[in-house]
Amino acid sequence: MALTTAFMWALLPIAMKGLIADMDSTTITWYRFFGAALFAGAYYGWKQELELGQLFRGKMLPYTLLAVGGLLANYIAYATGLNYITAGALQVLIQLAPLLLLVFSVIWLGERFSPRQWLGVILVCVGFALFFNLRIQELVSGEDRQYLYGVGLVVFAALTWAVYGLFQKKIVAQSRPHNLLTLIYMAGTLCFLPVAKPALALQLDALGWALLLFLTANTLIAYGAFAKAMASWEASRVSATLALIPLMTLALSSVISALWPDYIEVEPMNWISWLGALTVVLGSLLAAIGRGR
Repeated sequence: MALTTAFMWALLPIAMKGLIADMDSTTITWYRFFGAALFAGAYYGWKQELELGQLFRGKMLPYTLLAVGGLLANYIAYATGLNYITAGALQVLIQLAPLLLLVFSVIWLGERFSPRQWLGVILVCVGFALFFNLRIQELVSGEDRQYLYGVGLVVFAALTWAVYGLFQKKIVAQSRPHNLLTLIYMAGTLCFLPVAKPALALQLDALGWALLLFLTANTLIAYGAFAKAMASWEASRVSATLALIPLMTLALSSVISALWPDYIEVEPMNWISWLGALTVVLGSLLAAIGRGR
């Protein structure tokens, strides 16, 4: 189940990158929320397991607003950032999200960092510098402003995901996780509808429809497998497995680019870049497993 989640999330930016040429990122995000809201609302409503009211009572209300706002901002920043950078670079950068969540947990929830976790943070920072070694001059000088803008959006996506994760921790102590996720799907459907263009789907070819259906189903499948993995395995091992996502995306991007050269742009990489990607993954893994084995 953890590998299924990792595979689905590794394919996510690749599929989105292939669809962005025919459909804007806001509309893609709206379809993802709409499909998830439709299925999750119908399923949990049929099972009579939806209790959205408790998310708006007392102290839960500000937690809910911050969690919902955080994940909505994450989705749109992630999708928009993909317009400017490659899928592989995005997946490496988004590894900031769990690290920022750990930092926020230390600051606001009183959790403690082990020396192993601090080493993980250092390795991730070093890994970023190595991974982007071919672009450092452009990024520092601002020559490629579009790429730099994309990097900024993905960093913002990581930050807002950490905000969501922080307040989600508080919410799930008093409410079941599917209540918050279903509310987020519904909120995303309503918030992005005024600026989305659903009619663009009518102009898609067979590949475009396949990608759109995959992206719509991706959230439900990935989070469903993630929940099963968390119920069946130690959380640290699940997190360590998910740390492999950047490498999976880079490998899949290379394979797809070799088979279909015109499908997506691949991040230019040398051996230092690959070493950087491995260092980021190792750092994420060390930060994830914390004090455990």
